[in-house]
Amino acid sequence: QGQLTESGGGSVQAGESLKLSCADSGYIHHKYCLAWFRQVPGKELEGVAAVYGGDGSVYYDNSVKGRFIISSGISEDTPKATVTLQMNSLKPDDTAMYYCATRAGGCYFPSPDHRRYTTWGQGTQVTVSS
Repeated sequence: QGQLTESGGGSVQAGESLKLSCADSGYIHHKYCLAWFRQVPGKELEGVAAVYGGDGSVYYDNSVKGRFIISSGISEDTPKATVTLQMNSLKPDDTAMYYCATRAGGCYFPSPDHRRYTTWGQGTQVTVSS
């Protein structure tokens, strides 16, 4: 496993879309969970969405269900992991720093303990104005 690098953040109006991407520079076993968390100042990290490479299962926090779509490029044949988060119908409450993270094994969604995740990216800011 290498470093995680996020991209795609920015500032948009409510109702618009953004797509976040996260790439792992190293090898990652396909039985890993790849997740997106977000954090606003003064609050805990919140699990937004996750995908388990072992069987493709996806998980969402209730606050983003139906609006966000997570997808992963990891498989047994492509150990270089990528994970994207398509964010549609954005709301001001979605404003946060978004981080991708990985861990070996299951995703522990909903409401995951972020301490279970072992590797983190540097974060990308998403700002949604009304």
